[in-house]
Amino acid sequence: MSLTNASPSEAARAAKEASHVLATLSESARNDALTAIHAGLTAAKDEILAANARDLEVARVAAESGQLSQSLVSRLDLGKKGKWEDMLKGILDVRDLEDPVGRITLRTKLDDGLELTRVTCPIGVLLIIFEARPEVIANIASLAVKSGNAAILKGGKESTESFVAISRAISAALDQTQVPNGAVQLVTTRDVIPQLLGLDRYIDLVVPRGSNELVRYIKSSTKIPVLGHADGLCSMFLEQSADPQMAADVVVDSKTSYPAACNSLETLLVQESALDTLIPPVAEALLAHGVALRCDAQSKAALSRKLSPDLAAKLEDAQPADFDTEFLSLTLAVKAVADVHAAVAHINAHGSKHTDAILTSSAELAELFMASVDAAGVYWNASTRFADGMRYGFGTEVGISTNKIHSRGPVGLEGLMIYKYKIRGQGHVTAAYGEGDGKKSYKHEKLPL
Repeated sequence: MSLTNASPSEAARAAKEASHVLATLSESARNDALTAIHAGLTAAKDEILAANARDLEVARVAAESGQLSQSLVSRLDLGKKGKWEDMLKGILDVRDLEDPVGRITLRTKLDDGLELTRVTCPIGVLLIIFEARPEVIANIASLAVKSGNAAILKGGKESTESFVAISRAISAALDQTQVPNGAVQLVTTRDVIPQLLGLDRYIDLVVPRGSNELVRYIKSSTKIPVLGHADGLCSMFLEQSADPQMAADVVVDSKTSYPAACNSLETLLVQESALDTLIPPVAEALLAHGVALRCDAQSKAALSRKLSPDLAAKLEDAQPADFDTEFLSLTLAVKAVADVHAAVAHINAHGSKHTDAILTSSAELAELFMASVDAAGVYWNASTRFADGMRYGFGTEVGISTNKIHSRGPVGLEGLMIYKYKIRGQGHVTAAYGEGDGKKSYKHEKLPL
């Protein structure tokens, strides 16, 4: 992995050349590189965490003055909640996955001696633009190497020290392997994102990871395909038949286990018939965890009747904009709806197509909800926080996509592959096939993989 201050075009050209080499390496060569990366990062732990601490100190000062959000500072902390351990584990998890390169997904006998196959192959060169999240470098490097893709990474200035320390460890590790160092590059030159976004000749896919402003800017500024999501506005529908304790546990986990994450719960929809029964214990549990509840008039009235005066006094009035807001903090919008159809309509109108869930004991309603909601992830009686590549068994993820084509949800190795068609013949020509005398017909026989 190279730390480069080369011009954007030089970096992209080098990545393209490296991608051609990387795509031809054996599985064992790519796996050996991941083993080396894991060992290199492990050995450099103290240096990397010290660099991260320096970034955090600067970021906290910036947050106090309003220049950075608290959610961004939370994402920057590499030592928080086992993030370091998860990062290292993700590298080995990716290494141990089945090789995604060269898998045959279709075989067809077009004619005697003429066979068509469809084979998985890398996309080519990925451009990853991200804010904070220093672990992204290790995530992307491992996924890129395993999938045979080259990657160019451009991080935000708030994580510079962390990025450089991690990159140096990865670069030193790759020097001991067959993977070209230029296959994974961290661009350190400032203010080069516009130039990188113009290099569609070399770069095949852009993956933004950061604020909705960043993602929207990238989507509007490039001809290169973009994979990602602008918002993580996740909603949950609390249906009248849900188990009360289960509902409280799932809602609290969805909202409080990591509020700054894009899979954190932002809107709770409550069936009107459950306002006097299910929502009070859920609200009590949320308030006990320090969550600010912004309630519509109907849910606030019901909770005010059921909660103790001191808890009821903590309830806030929701504004219309709250149901279109990704808070990324301990704030939750609450709204009463008539039934599952009204819940689905609200989510499809206000959600971000990330991850949405229903809490119910009715399998019929759950299946209706999951079929009707337009999102990359739809869950039944499960926390929205499960929307994660590691939890899905992908090892780690390059990001989460709400796109309607190619890849959706947490994007792991499979989402970084495309395919090519190969035909093996024996001098066959198309002029031999068609209608009329002396012409042949295609056999189109499906063959076993």
